[in-house]
Amino acid sequence: MSANALPRIGGLRPGPRDAISDVAGVTVGHRTLAEGPVQTGVTVIRPHAGDPFRDKVPAAAVVLNGFGKSIGLVQLEELGVLETPIALTNTFSVGTVAGAQIRDCIAHNPETGRSLPTVNPLVFECNDGFLNDIQRLAVGEADYQRALADAGADFAQGSVGAGRGMSSFQLKGGIGSASRLVPVGEASHTVGTLVLANYGRQPELRLAGHAVGARLAAL
Repeated sequence: MSANALPRIGGLRPGPRDAISDVAGVTVGHRTLAEGPVQTGVTVIRPHAGDPFRDKVPAAAVVLNGFGKSIGLVQLEELGVLETPIALTNTFSVGTVAGAQIRDCIAHNPETGRSLPTVNPLVFECNDGFLNDIQRLAVGEADYQRALADAGADFAQGSVGAGRGMSSFQLKGGIGSASRLVPVGEASHTVGTLVLANYGRQPELRLAGHAVGARLAAL
């Protein structure tokens, strides 16, 4: 089924993939770990095909709920640029993935932290203890590299990558993405989003104004 055949909320048209990769140059990759009690992974969003440390991208952030363990957010807000891909993983793997980002930057820019400035890794997390034995610290630096190598314009959604162990509205959560074409004067601009859904109680779930969660909870 094509993206344009799926049910849709709102009046704006989606891009051809209805995904964040409709924004020119943006790609997404996953590394999923799914074996027994280990149900976790890494998701990487690349802003372009080049080296973001050398070719920085304007960036900003808004925190709606500060209950999270990110790395790199303060400097991003201070300087307003992205220096690495955006990485998503589980709560206990943030440091490991940040280390992988630093090593990757050094590999491509050997003078990082010497004659060149240091790099600001950017990693966000959600607690996937719903399905994953998070104490196993299963995610390694190589998993970040595999997610990075997997990045493409066409990517899986659902229970993959960082979304593997997620729960949303007491149902299975995961990775979702969408895009919309926004007309501004005679021009059209693409807005893309990627969500790592891991929140909510079932009675609070509403779709297009309908109290779907309350109906499910009553079954």
